[in-house]
Amino acid sequence: MTAAEAMVAATARLRAAGVDQPARDARILLAHAARIEAARVTLIAPEDLPPDIGERYEQLIALRAVRVPVSHLVGEREFYGRRFKISGDVLDPRPETETLIEAALSAPFQRVLDLGLGSGCILVTLLAENPTATGLGVDLSEAACLQASANAVMHRVQGRAEVLQSDWFDAVHGRFDLIVSNPPYISRDEMEGLQDEVRRHEPEMALTDGGDGLGAYRIIADSASKHLAPGGRLLLEIGHSQAEAVSGLLSAAGLQGISVVRDLDRRDRVVCAMGAETGV
Repeated sequence: MTAAEAMVAATARLRAAGVDQPARDARILLAHAARIEAARVTLIAPEDLPPDIGERYEQLIALRAVRVPVSHLVGEREFYGRRFKISGDVLDPRPETETLIEAALSAPFQRVLDLGLGSGCILVTLLAENPTATGLGVDLSEAACLQASANAVMHRVQGRAEVLQSDWFDAVHGRFDLIVSNPPYISRDEMEGLQDEVRRHEPEMALTDGGDGLGAYRIIADSASKHLAPGGRLLLEIGHSQAEAVSGLLSAAGLQGISVVRDLDRRDRVVCAMGAETGV
């Protein structure tokens, strides 16, 4: 069987399993099995598939057919032009979170706090894009902290990135001119409607608070002012229907200048707020 024939058969198998974009996944996984860049798959397409590569490819396709995410199979995911190592211990970086990055980079900052940093994609990206900034990232999961630390090393920002295991603000001291978070915002009732790739293979604690999806925002709203420098910014990723509720929580906590940023699909994605100019 040639590589092209194997890829066609894999695509049909994934399509039958209900996988979105089966041809794309079949191509990416063939490249991974052959240990080449995806762009080079066309070059090997007419060639017979060596047995060792064919066996690896079969295993990868079998796992993808039962909805193991591609990123978990290849061990990485691209985010804001960089590759991040990931695993089942952290939330898969998503393109819509790049909206949070763009909002953060729209104004200067020197000291950033990332609450619930997961893979570290937000903190590491912000430090890589702003080479004079320093940051702290916290997560309740020890495995996530280790994953984020590894990504900080990979992108050479480890000297400016501190990672701590913490339940939100518990281990956080000092003030920051930028606080960011992509907290668990899916409600308990919405969990069953998620794709199998998400519901079965991503950490539940990174997806939902087990309640109405606003629990993390209540905690952040309650303590953010104590850790924002005068005039500092707070940026929170949200579910598309949560803008009004999260804005209300931040307003009730005394935060100012509240606004909402939409993603490329024109859905509400980030709520922005500012601390008092004189501090709290």
